[in-house]
Amino acid sequence: MATPIPILKVTALETVFSTHRGSTTAVDKVSFEVYPGETVAIVGESGSGKSVTSLSVMRLINTPPGRIAGGTAIFQSERFGQVDLFQLPEKKMQQIRGNEISMIFQEPMSSLNPVYTCGKQVAEVLLLHTNISEKEARTRTIELFEKAKLPRPEKIFDAYPHEISGGQKQRVMIAMAMACEPAILIADEPTTALDVTVQARMLELIDELRVKENTAVLFITHDLGVVAEIADRILVMYKGKLVEQGKVLDIFTNPQHPYTKGLLACRPKLSAKAQSLLPTVSDFMYEDEQGNLLEKMPLVQEPSLADVVNNYVGTVTDIKQQRENQQKPPLLQVENLKVYFPIKKGFFSRTTDFVKAVDDVTFIVNPGETIGLVGESGCGKTTLGRALLRLVEPTAGRILFNGVDIAQLNSEELRKSRRNFQMIFQDPYASLNPMHTVGDAIIEPMYVHKLYSSEKERREKAMELLDKVGLMPEHFQRYPHEFSGGQRQRISIARALALQPKCIICDESVSALDVSVQAQVLNLLNQLKQEFQITYIFITHDLSVAKYMSDRILVMSKGQIVESGTPDQLYQNPQQEYTRTLISAIPKGEPDDIIAAQQKREAMKAGTV
Repeated sequence: MATPIPILKVTALETVFSTHRGSTTAVDKVSFEVYPGETVAIVGESGSGKSVTSLSVMRLINTPPGRIAGGTAIFQSERFGQVDLFQLPEKKMQQIRGNEISMIFQEPMSSLNPVYTCGKQVAEVLLLHTNISEKEARTRTIELFEKAKLPRPEKIFDAYPHEISGGQKQRVMIAMAMACEPAILIADEPTTALDVTVQARMLELIDELRVKENTAVLFITHDLGVVAEIADRILVMYKGKLVEQGKVLDIFTNPQHPYTKGLLACRPKLSAKAQSLLPTVSDFMYEDEQGNLLEKMPLVQEPSLADVVNNYVGTVTDIKQQRENQQKPPLLQVENLKVYFPIKKGFFSRTTDFVKAVDDVTFIVNPGETIGLVGESGCGKTTLGRALLRLVEPTAGRILFNGVDIAQLNSEELRKSRRNFQMIFQDPYASLNPMHTVGDAIIEPMYVHKLYSSEKERREKAMELLDKVGLMPEHFQRYPHEFSGGQRQRISIARALALQPKCIICDESVSALDVSVQAQVLNLLNQLKQEFQITYIFITHDLSVAKYMSDRILVMSKGQIVESGTPDQLYQNPQQEYTRTLISAIPKGEPDDIIAAQQKREAMKAGTV
């Protein structure tokens, strides 16, 4: 049998960014191959160079401050034959980009033009690269929307990006990328921040298109669990270098590099003990003075008598505390809460109907408890969280916090009540003022609520909080844009803690973080819970995270709580079909699942399925 020819062969790729502080090598002599009909996953944390690698292949990094400093990218073009993408004239590269090589970008809202309809933007690709008429382009676009399993494709053709959900926008991007039946599809974090069921549908759709068109897929992600069952091979990147590569099953069952071992270990698993300390990448490796990565040897030793006694005493204390909290009155009591948004139509904007975002919800939260709130995008969980703080005004119902109905408070009373009831938002960058330093952001709530008697005391408290969340004193004077996503989320946590609240709502607070950073933030939240006796309402679409963090879980669908119980009750014996669907969509990453997925992929390739 003839040896297959790779559709893309990248050799010694080097991409450099020049700044006033000097040059930074974002991709350092990376080499790999991609074959037709194959899915290759590039995984690594933010800053590992995985996205820059794909943008370099697309020649989207070719102007200062970024430049391709070396290497080749040999592509088997249907139009031009075998070419080096890095040496191709820009005019020819434009004919390949979006036609023979397409890309699904990480953030669909920023990738889609807000002033054009979704259909027009996809049709534009067809009109640019083919010789069909506008009418034919419209018909073809609607067909692509149907393939992407978009509901009401004719309506979405005429809809603007802001009028559809995040999952629908991502499907529009997939339809756009597949419009010209490309030889290579590059998917850059296409499922980040999507709930598990939408994520599962996205992965299934990309795989169906791969099989049908024999398209090669380069799948970029920070989460190894996501690609466990859809990839053929995995490339692991760290600080611009390719540190490990191999078949999926080999990587999952026998990882060789400590960085890979860390990435696999730090994602919460369904089998993990609730609220135990998650491992992080730093537990598996360290850098020496020369910058070489070295593996940490695990310390295997018998626990001392003191360790056993301390662990026992700590467990007994935790159980005792939980029982005491359960005997106290509920910290939060929500009764028949409704949040309806009017649908207005016509010249006089008459209300014709309502969107029932939260529909007659009732539940309690005990002191010191962590309540997980889970469900698909659009189920109402974020609206419910915002309504509890009256960031969204309730339509009806009662919100009793410490026995006081928040829904009935005037603006001044409401402002005072928020000292004890805080929120950590999903996007920390959007929730931090870019004009304020980190120190100012943490101190501002203390000013508003008149905490501490002097500027010196407030500053000392802010420094103490920075230390609590794992940041340095020198970070006090820096601005939000100077930090990574994980660090910004730690700043948001420090700001929420500044008022010593009794309850914090965490709204998708780890959804867009790398798995290693996510593990650090989850560990931090649990440590702070124990230290300050904080009550959490933890809103998430990630059911693995919900199981790890929660004492009880509420499952939401269409504005209502359809099921509730302890994590073990829900995961071992779910009562609702909706809950079973959510759980079945969680990527398992177990060897048996990977083997079954690989066998199915082989059968699909051979046409026997």
